[in-house]
Amino acid sequence: MNGLRATDDVERPTRNVQRKRRVWMVMRRGCWGLALALAAVTIPCQPLNRLAAQPPQRSYICYRTPAPITIDGRLDDPAWRAAPWSERFVDILGDTAPAPPLETRVKLLWDDDYLYVAAELEEPHVWSALTERDATIYQDDDFEIFIDPDGDTHQYYEIEINALGTIWDLFLVKPYRDGGRAISAWDIRNLRSAVDVDGSVNDPSDRDDGWTVEFAIPWQPLVEIQAGKHPPRDGERWRVNFSRVDWDVAIEDGRYRKTVDPSTGRVHEEHNWVWSPQGAVNMHMPEMWGVVQFSDTIAGSALVELTEDPDARIRWVLREVYYAERRFFRQHRRYTDEPARLGIAPDAEALGRVLAIAVTPTQFEARLPSSNDAGTWRIRQDGRVWLEPLRAAPR
Repeated sequence: MNGLRATDDVERPTRNVQRKRRVWMVMRRGCWGLALALAAVTIPCQPLNRLAAQPPQRSYICYRTPAPITIDGRLDDPAWRAAPWSERFVDILGDTAPAPPLETRVKLLWDDDYLYVAAELEEPHVWSALTERDATIYQDDDFEIFIDPDGDTHQYYEIEINALGTIWDLFLVKPYRDGGRAISAWDIRNLRSAVDVDGSVNDPSDRDDGWTVEFAIPWQPLVEIQAGKHPPRDGERWRVNFSRVDWDVAIEDGRYRKTVDPSTGRVHEEHNWVWSPQGAVNMHMPEMWGVVQFSDTIAGSALVELTEDPDARIRWVLREVYYAERRFFRQHRRYTDEPARLGIAPDAEALGRVLAIAVTPTQFEARLPSSNDAGTWRIRQDGRVWLEPLRAAPR
């Protein structure tokens, strides 16, 4: 779902202003490889003025499968029966919107070669129209997967599928809000997928129960673009989310047709239901995705607890600086190193860290030491957040 909001802030607007912008943004040309020569200003931490903590995000333990999964869409492998279901999907806005009337949930498994994804979508009227690979699949009812292996919000992947099994797989250099673009010509080599329909597709004469989806996503295409990245290891976390697009349809002349708003003459907006809420009608805010923690434990053999991420709070403070700097830039056409002018500053008591902000008229970088002082977390004007390890002192 490649929707864009009218603004790129993360305040939660009311439903009536949630209009999706189907806009392909062109990546701005720039010398991204040039080093920033910025004079850093260190600033003691003060309490946050808004969003003192990151909004709740869902998590899932991805257990190992003892044997490869048969990809037929039926979800009847013994390993699937042992794997836990996720929570039910919610509206993309979260608790501020009504709960979806139809149930959607997912399961995950993994082995040395693949990430396995299973989804179950309740649906009384299963329909699809698109059959060409890399068509705009969210124009049908669909199921979508979003994966950011290193969690820096750049270089991530999107996979969409409809009830006919048609695939759209994309690679995104960075989010649209940051001048990114989608590369539809990129395909996941050796991707395997299947759909099973409990009912019939495109037959309005019956009532269906829904459809199930199964994926085997090979690791190699997911990590080869990520510098220094590798398939997951025990205990490692990846940022992931899942989305379902659902259109209101009516039966006309024996066919399914999208319903039209008589006041505008346009097709009604689609519903967007997700695993981990985004807080905005925009899936391309990777910082809002959920967390998948990989475990070497075989599914069904034992339960594994989610481990604490000691740097989550630090990264969120930097993300708040990013949001505030973008607002400031829209108003003043420059960035600032003064938290008072941003209207935001980190909580010193909670962090025990000193924020450093460096700016030029067109760029900024904010920095905070990691929780164990082994490195420094950084975020810049294009939204990328990363950990720079502490270099050992020369002997």
